[in-house]
Amino acid sequence: MDINSLKKTGLVIKLNNEPYQIVFSQHSRAARGGAFVRTKLKNLITGQTLEKTFNSSDKIQEADIQKAKANFLYSKNDKFFFMNNSTYEQFFLNVNSLDNQKKFLKEGEEVKVLLFEKNPVNIELPQKVNLRVIESPPNVKGDSATSPSKNVVLETGFTINAPVFISKNDIIKINTETGEYVSRV
Repeated sequence: MDINSLKKTGLVIKLNNEPYQIVFSQHSRAARGGAFVRTKLKNLITGQTLEKTFNSSDKIQEADIQKAKANFLYSKNDKFFFMNNSTYEQFFLNVNSLDNQKKFLKEGEEVKVLLFEKNPVNIELPQKVNLRVIESPPNVKGDSATSPSKNVVLETGFTINAPVFISKNDIIKINTETGEYVSRV
C-alpha cells in the first residue's frame, strides 16, 4: 500500500502490530524531496492518538479488521460489556478505547464490533441513535426569543445542547459523530 492510500480518513492501518485508524491526513510535497503524508492516528486498542509522518518510501500495511454485530450489555467501573450476536460470546472493552462513543451507549443497543486478529478492539456506532431526555430545565414563555437552546441530560448521562421545546421524557435523535441534536422522535 502506498502513501496515497493514507488520504482516506477512517482507514485502519497496522503499525507496530496494533490497529491505528486515520483521523486526519494531509498530503504534501517537498520542493526537492518526495511526497509525504502527515497523519493523526488513533490506536483502536488504547484510544491514544499519535501524529506520524509517512514518506513515499515507507511500507504501509492495512490492518485486517472484521466487523460483527454485537449488543451493549452493561458497564461496570471502566469496562463496557458486549455480546457478539453470532457467537454469543461476551467480551469487554476498556473505557479508554471507547473514547466519546460511551456517551451514546444504552443497554441493548446494537453496534458493530471491530475485530483485529479475531480479538475485539473497538466498536462502531450507528450514525444516529435515539436517546431519552431525563433532565430538562422547564420551558419559560418567551425563552425561544432570548435563547433558542438549552442543555438537557440524556439517559446515558451525557449532556447535550437541544432546542428549548425539548422536555423531560422526550426521545431525541443524536448524531454520534458530532454529538449534536438532530431531531425529536
